[in-house]
Amino acid sequence: MSRLDRLRMGKVETRHFQQFNELLRYVFQVTKKELQMVGWEEREIALAKLPVLEKADVLGWFDGEKLISQLAVYPFQVNIFGRTFEMGGLTGVGTYPEYSGLGLMNKLMRQALLDMQQRKQSISYLFPYSFPFYRRKGWEIISDKMTFEIRDFQLPKIRKVPGYVERLDTEHPDVRTVYRHFSSMRHAAMIRNELAWDEYWRWDLDDLTAAVYYDDSHQPVGYLLYWISTDVLHVKEMVYINQEARIGLWNFISAHFSMVSKVVGNTYTNDPLAFWLDDGEIKETIAPYYMARIVDVKQFIAQYPFKALGIEIHLTFELDDPILEWNQGVFTLHVSESGQGQLIQSEGMADFSLDIQTLTTMLLGYKRPSYLADIGRLASNKQTVEILENLIERETPYFSDYF
Repeated sequence: MSRLDRLRMGKVETRHFQQFNELLRYVFQVTKKELQMVGWEEREIALAKLPVLEKADVLGWFDGEKLISQLAVYPFQVNIFGRTFEMGGLTGVGTYPEYSGLGLMNKLMRQALLDMQQRKQSISYLFPYSFPFYRRKGWEIISDKMTFEIRDFQLPKIRKVPGYVERLDTEHPDVRTVYRHFSSMRHAAMIRNELAWDEYWRWDLDDLTAAVYYDDSHQPVGYLLYWISTDVLHVKEMVYINQEARIGLWNFISAHFSMVSKVVGNTYTNDPLAFWLDDGEIKETIAPYYMARIVDVKQFIAQYPFKALGIEIHLTFELDDPILEWNQGVFTLHVSESGQGQLIQSEGMADFSLDIQTLTTMLLGYKRPSYLADIGRLASNKQTVEILENLIERETPYFSDYF
């Protein structure tokens, strides 16, 4: 019997937990010492990943009883231009090196995507350890992460606002109330269920604090998640429903002027802090963050909110997908006067052609049709590009979660 004949694909269950954890630790080269340096004990390290097996759909390859390759899919939801989509969150991807080159991960991913299709998870998100690898599998960049560093003397001057800030425990219900409102307004954001919140907090230390901004009606309308270490205020996330809350939260940060030498943190929008601050000569960097891929293009289009142009639109396009045959071929897109889309298999001349990666980033608004056409990712004439520009809402994707 050859080695390939010994291998079988199957569900990874809680009884496989030790093997699951060992494979993750080996693939990502996370040592016990590194995790303990940030305050994690061995038992906590192990238990942190147990929810993956309990709440996710985990697939693996087994050589006899030995787990040799795996991936997990979390059941999540995201807001896409105001509509709730079921999303399969891909994580825990890895194969032992001695089993590489056998096409195991390709088959695992195809099966995981087939399972997502059957669960009506028409889109999948992931945090990439390799952009080229996941691009070859059909995922594409859809969001950015900005980091900033502001010296104490560059902090904004305190401005009068009618509300106030309270420091609270991160588990305070007002934090979730603010985020629920915020995520309903922000395109591409995670709609956090209990599992998503658990993942959001998973690797945070105990000294994380929430500062919640309340307006003059005592309603929570913004929060700051932060910690202070060695004279540095670290911002995990700042969420605000309106500009009053934004100013109020920055007032709170600026009140630490005598306590910290600088403020560092992350933002997930295309709103550079440098322009907003009086002293804009700060350090800001931008890097791609999350990737996504459309799982089932017909399901996705049926849910997707195109802009209502008041006229019916009919476009035929050719689509390529490196893994999924149901996303391959020629399709005709019908968009009603009210923006309702429908996709049917078609024949004949295509108005444009592209791959699933390009379609994903275009429909999520990370890159516009005109830009994609300019760089050769979208093969189309100018008239069709203009129609696509008019059909797709203009809003930058926001995603601040990690799983």
